[in-house]
Amino acid sequence: MSTKKELFKYIFSRLALLPIMLWLISSLVFILLRIAPGDPVDAILGTRANEFARESLRIKLGLDKPLISQYLEYLNNLIHGNLGISLNTQEPVKVIISKALPASIELAIFAILIASLVGYLIGFLGVIKPEGKIDFIGRIFGIGTYALPPFWAAMLIQIIFAVLLGWLPIGGRYPPGISVPHSVTGFLLLDSILDKNLEMIFSSFKHLILPSVTLGMLLSGIFSRSLRLNLEEVLKKNYIEAAKSRGISESRILIKHAFPNTLLPILTITGLTVSSLIGGALLIEITFSWPGIALGLQEAINQRDYPVVQGIVVTISSLVVMVSVGIDIAIAYIDPRVSY
Repeated sequence: MSTKKELFKYIFSRLALLPIMLWLISSLVFILLRIAPGDPVDAILGTRANEFARESLRIKLGLDKPLISQYLEYLNNLIHGNLGISLNTQEPVKVIISKALPASIELAIFAILIASLVGYLIGFLGVIKPEGKIDFIGRIFGIGTYALPPFWAAMLIQIIFAVLLGWLPIGGRYPPGISVPHSVTGFLLLDSILDKNLEMIFSSFKHLILPSVTLGMLLSGIFSRSLRLNLEEVLKKNYIEAAKSRGISESRILIKHAFPNTLLPILTITGLTVSSLIGGALLIEITFSWPGIALGLQEAINQRDYPVVQGIVVTISSLVVMVSVGIDIAIAYIDPRVSY
């Protein structure tokens, strides 16, 4: 970005697109839910309910109004931060999201840490000795983890470490009957630390290991492949050849000259992966009975709970869009070569 003025214009243009993008996503969700087969009244009362009860519930839920009226009311509620009330539990959607979202974020953070540590280490070691044993194993590992079905990998890990070895719990966020600390941040592990509850710290960490390791290992192949390809491309640049001609050691060239120039694409991939994980770890959350936002979304879809589905999708979309915009702005600020 050549000047601060151009950077400011770019930031302003990106931020101005945020409400438009969110409006399009929200409208698309509204339309798809209305045209999808099934009736929320049937999901709540069942198909054997009499017509009077069905019609009374339809009026109570506002489903008797014209579609355009429902849409305008839906947009008005969104603008005022009102995500509605669950059709099944009569609980505010905000409350449902506030309970489930921290669990998904907690899982996503640990999964990204594992994916980054394993993936970038394998990718880095592969570049140091290309076409060697480590590089070959790293490539097989990257392809294998990317191709594995998440639900199959999750069940296999459960069978090995929870059923056969009995080292870790098979699922859930904490064992039944244990005293859960008062929620301060919503992150169970952090709340347990703040509460100085050693039993809960140990228990919540044990329950977090299997789902986070499973998700992290499945993502690590993307990270290792990304780092390796970007480092290979950078090592072919003229300034790298010039550094070699001056007698600089290969390890110094790799660490001081090549690696810093791969940080921008790595930052992009990491940021987008974090944002997508918040709502994209559905199969992992279902397999491990992890009470996150993805599991809540799946349950709401099955129950035809319009407000909950809309609220969760809008929340996830907002997070993904904001993270994407934040990454674009950070790249434009860090790299002066970037122009828009």
